[in-house]
Amino acid sequence: MIHYSPEVAEARAKGLPLVALESTIITHGMPFPQNVETARAVEAAVREAGAIPATIAVLDGQIHVGLTDAQLDTLGQAQDVMKLSRADFAVCVATGRTGATTVAATMICAELAGIKVFATGGIGGVHRGAELSFDISADLQELAQTPVTVVAAGAKAILDLPKTLEVLETLGVPVIAVGQDDLPAFWSRASGLKAPLRLDTAAEIAAAHRTRAALGLKGGQLVTNPIPAEDEIPRAEIMPVVEAALAEAEAQGISAKAVTPFLLDRIFTATSGRSLDANIALVLNNARLAAQIARELI
Repeated sequence: MIHYSPEVAEARAKGLPLVALESTIITHGMPFPQNVETARAVEAAVREAGAIPATIAVLDGQIHVGLTDAQLDTLGQAQDVMKLSRADFAVCVATGRTGATTVAATMICAELAGIKVFATGGIGGVHRGAELSFDISADLQELAQTPVTVVAAGAKAILDLPKTLEVLETLGVPVIAVGQDDLPAFWSRASGLKAPLRLDTAAEIAAAHRTRAALGLKGGQLVTNPIPAEDEIPRAEIMPVVEAALAEAEAQGISAKAVTPFLLDRIFTATSGRSLDANIALVLNNARLAAQIARELI
């Protein structure tokens, strides 16, 4: 059921390090052609750091691990693309649809393909008001059961970060901050929350990945990599913007999968595009670290 791009197939045959990449940033993150340009830049960052990128998507019911240039262009302009998580992944494949993979679906495909490391922007988590809506991302359960190391800049700052951290702890997911004690908060280097764990090098992170497998512990690990200092939007600056966007979403009755894209669009407008620039910078930073970890796992 899995189709590998020529580059990924060659890497698998030669035992080269691979890094999985999601595809919702292409279909649901930004307009064409910027979406494709960003995806290619992220792939280039992985290659420059010594690994092979494997962008994952479902095209006409077929799981693709690694996309050719033509497939990337096609996906970047596709309409009516499903946003896939664990719940709707199989239906998309069975019905021949095209779908972009979220964190959860990308982790599923990475495990199927034997890829141990996945780079993304930020994971989903517990939404504000989840005590009433029960809106909690499937990403958290996926981290608890699928043995992939996920490199992100933390959970998206639009979420309830303390509750997200509590759920991850309950599920037994290691949450590791890289090079600092404070948990990163996506656009910002600091969240004001102490990270449960800290590791400073790719070698240490790879060793933790191997040790979990040796101990028979289920699930993966979340590596929270702070955005570079020169690219961040400090928390004191971005959070009033986030709060205003959240209030607008509540007033308009926006819910479920529509919440995140709505909020990101409002924050993009309010920051005159700085939020998107920061988003791209942090994804590139995560891609480089993920490649370093993948090299250590060979």
